[in-house]
Amino acid sequence: MANYKIIYSNLLNPISDKKCNLLSDYAIISKEGKQGYQIVMMCPKSQVSSKFKVTKKDHIVEVDLSNKVITPGFYDNHFHWVQDEVRMMPKENLLKWLENHTWPYEANFKDKKFAVKKAKSFTKELAQTGTIGGACYGSIHAHSVEQAFEEFQGDFIIGNVLMTLNSPDYLLQNPKEAITIVRELAKKYKSNYAMTPRFAITTDPKTMTEGSKIADKYGSFIQTHLSETENEIDFVLSIYRSIKGFEDVKTYTEIYDRCNILGPKTIMGHGIYLSNGELKRLAETGTSIAHCPTSNAPHKELGLGSGLFDYKRANRFKVNWSLASDIGGGPFLSMLDVMNSFVDQNLKRGHKDASYIQALYRSTQRGAEILKIGDSSGNFSEGKYLNFVVIGDMPKRNISTSEELLKKLIKRAQKNRFQFQDQIELTAYRGNIIYNC
Repeated sequence: MANYKIIYSNLLNPISDKKCNLLSDYAIISKEGKQGYQIVMMCPKSQVSSKFKVTKKDHIVEVDLSNKVITPGFYDNHFHWVQDEVRMMPKENLLKWLENHTWPYEANFKDKKFAVKKAKSFTKELAQTGTIGGACYGSIHAHSVEQAFEEFQGDFIIGNVLMTLNSPDYLLQNPKEAITIVRELAKKYKSNYAMTPRFAITTDPKTMTEGSKIADKYGSFIQTHLSETENEIDFVLSIYRSIKGFEDVKTYTEIYDRCNILGPKTIMGHGIYLSNGELKRLAETGTSIAHCPTSNAPHKELGLGSGLFDYKRANRFKVNWSLASDIGGGPFLSMLDVMNSFVDQNLKRGHKDASYIQALYRSTQRGAEILKIGDSSGNFSEGKYLNFVVIGDMPKRNISTSEELLKKLIKRAQKNRFQFQDQIELTAYRGNIIYNC
């Protein structure tokens, strides 16, 4: 006896930056396994009865979404779940926003009851916006990681931020205590854990170096911030050039390199202001960048005004990158909003090849690949888990291309961005519905 689930819908299946298959009136047939439903076949709806054979003992659930459009679930590879309520706070610049709003709010997570309550509400918002995985930052407190793992539904890597210098007293950690937490959580969660220096400004080099050894031992990820603003770069270089062993450091990336932070399981948030040499080094080490267009957007677009990541340069140097919301620097958790902003900002800059196909790919399959789960999730392929979201109705008029359909479903004016929060109608993770409006 086997349990099957068949989804009837119109599929947008991202393959690359330039290719997304539009499969109209299609069926995805999945079979239940130990860890959820996996895709065993995809075919036109009209061919299901001829191609898919079952026995009398098999149990089949059919879900008719024939008038809807579905995509794979989204991966958000850089966000702070403990910053959910500062996303709309004044954002004069990055460092002032952190000092005046973000850090005081994160201090609340010292209270475990507060963390539990917030984790439950944030989990619902993730599912509501179609996010089924990503790379997430907690607060300095170990239970901010534990509560997120307890509640989040999906493929997440999560880490507690490390703050051992240049931090307010109420968040400042003793390096020895910080490393103890890293060791305990890495041992407990292994490849789902991320050793997480907030950034080099707040984390001393010995702690980062020791943390990287622990991450390597347990197969954990590493995540941090890199070159988000020019002021940040100037500040971090001034700090490190006064630290023994770093007097001659020339770039922000070099600081992390000397601390053994770079590598194929490392995700750098932002990476806006990078030299050619830095991009080359990131590529050589397999380090990825999480591009956060809504967070880095101009103030009038509710961002921090940091600038725009040059994805074309990154591509030339073969640096791996995906999209991310950067809640709470970003104003909305929705990856649809992130996709919309990515296309809009780049078209304004003159990057005519920026497309919704590219944005979807960098929010699904490429995001999954960076998390090292691209073989089991990220798009609709046989053998992968059945992860999908309903993003809207299939237009009644004939639409012949994926780009045209994505543009119709995603493109929004700035004043209408709030609509993204409620656009997702259904989210399924491994075949099980985790949100249904």
